[in-house]
Amino acid sequence: MLNEKRIILMTKMASYEANEGKKNVAIGSYFRSDYIGWQVLKSIISATIAFVVVFAVYIFYDFEIFMADIYKMDLLAFAKQVFTMYLWTIGIYAVISYVVYTIRYNRAIKSLRVYHMNLRRLAEMYRQ
Repeated sequence: MLNEKRIILMTKMASYEANEGKKNVAIGSYFRSDYIGWQVLKSIISATIAFVVVFAVYIFYDFEIFMADIYKMDLLAFAKQVFTMYLWTIGIYAVISYVVYTIRYNRAIKSLRVYHMNLRRLAEMYRQ
């Protein structure tokens, strides 16, 4: 005999598994600190690459002026200024990444809890 509530629940769960469930299961397979740490590390590496590219474009944009002024400038002060900008960029990017991935992890875990609750409800429906 077909149970309409059971079919609706199974359809909802199958839709979840096909769409956001795959991503949430992948996120849920990590511990919180491992997932967030790994994502922040990837973000820092990406930000470093982006900083190097933007800095290279900045230098090469006025390369002739930069080469003419390189003998007049204090290279140690310039390196400190670039390093300070790099640290600010990485710091801000890491904080934003931490917040974003913490929210993402919490939402995925909450969604997985609802999914597991629905699995228990479905199992209870089959027992009856």
